[in-house]
Amino acid sequence: MTTNRLDGSLYTNIENRIATLEFGHPASNSFPRVLLDRLTKELNSLSENKEVSVIVLTSEGDKAFCGGASFDELVSIATLEEGKIFFSGFANVINAMRKCTKVIVGRVQGKAVGGGVGLAAACDYVLATEAAAIKLSELTIGIGPFVIAPAVERKIGIAGLSELTLTATEWKNAYWAKEKGLYAKVFETQHELNKEVNILASKLATYNPSALKEIKKNLWKGTENWDSLLLERAEISGTLVLSDTTKKALEKFKK
Repeated sequence: MTTNRLDGSLYTNIENRIATLEFGHPASNSFPRVLLDRLTKELNSLSENKEVSVIVLTSEGDKAFCGGASFDELVSIATLEEGKIFFSGFANVINAMRKCTKVIVGRVQGKAVGGGVGLAAACDYVLATEAAAIKLSELTIGIGPFVIAPAVERKIGIAGLSELTLTATEWKNAYWAKEKGLYAKVFETQHELNKEVNILASKLATYNPSALKEIKKNLWKGTENWDSLLLERAEISGTLVLSDTTKKALEKFKK
């Protein structure tokens, strides 16, 4: 499955019961809404695919893992409804990852910002490189990481989320993310990362699919209200993005 390059790209390769799902975009692998919608649909499709036991979520290139939501679309929001729709993009993806019947392994080769941190947090197991620093910069433009916060808090706790959110201009390095529980392992090189991702995915693909499905359900126990919760959070962000403070901050970033 692919999209045109202006809207980013999305590729799925299925081999030996492993589905490798790769997203990409020229702007640091960020997500316009159409790409988030397609990723949601692809995750839902793979969840039902009996030929798949495990999903590896990755992004293209050897630099940024994910730059979050599309900045160009963010600055163009003019109404509350547009804001709700925009911010619900990551809500839908996180919920699709949460409800997916397959274990999702995250391969994080580089920096993750905003929604990119949310994507990593919504994976069931994440392997990363030393270059995979993270940042939640939303407060700097007058909004907050409301939609992804439940997923991030679930992985790194309220103290970690607080530190990451309030130090909005600071990058936290990959070892900080590992210490907090976002990453399971950190490697010096992408070669080592790729090797370990392949080993792990290959092992998982040999396990009983029904057992993996039940484990997945247990891992996400207590998140059953997220279908409504994350959309409520999207409305909060959709309201804030229309404020004068945020509009002025966005104008500065544009310039």
